[in-house]
Amino acid sequence: MFNLVVLTGRLTADPELKTTQSGISVTSFSIAVNRRFTRAGEEQQTDFINIVAWRQSAEFVAKYFKKGSMIGIEGSIQTRKYTDKNGNNRTAFEVVANNVQFVESKRDSAGQDNNTAPAASFSNAGADDFSDLGNVSDDDLPF
Repeated sequence: MFNLVVLTGRLTADPELKTTQSGISVTSFSIAVNRRFTRAGEEQQTDFINIVAWRQSAEFVAKYFKKGSMIGIEGSIQTRKYTDKNGNNRTAFEVVANNVQFVESKRDSAGQDNNTAPAASFSNAGADDFSDLGNVSDDDLPF
C-alpha cells in the first residue's frame, strides 16, 4: 500500500505552535492549493487542505512561515473519527507532514521577514543527518 501526498500552496493563516501534555510540539494549519485545470470561462478553483506537523517540523513551520507564505509539504493522508458538539459522528481528513520546505526564495516572498530562515528544507530525519550551513546569503543560493 502507498499513501504519499506532495503539495505546494499558501498558508491561509499564521501557524500556531502548541504542545501536547507529553511535551510534543504540534501545529495544525491549512494551505490553499490551486487546481491544475480550469474549464474555459470558469474561475480558478482552489482547495483548502488541512495539514498537521509534529515535533521539529511543527517548530520549523511556526518559526519561518506565516499567512500567505508558499510552502511545500510531503506527507500522508490520515483520517480520524470524532463526535461533534451536536453528537454527530464526523470524519476528518488531513495531511500529516513528513517533510516541509520553502518553495519560494526570500526575494520572491517580498514583505515577509525571513531574514533568519535557513537556506534548506526540513525533514523529520535525525539530527545526525544534517550539517550546519552557517550564514548563507542570498548571493550564495542557486535561485
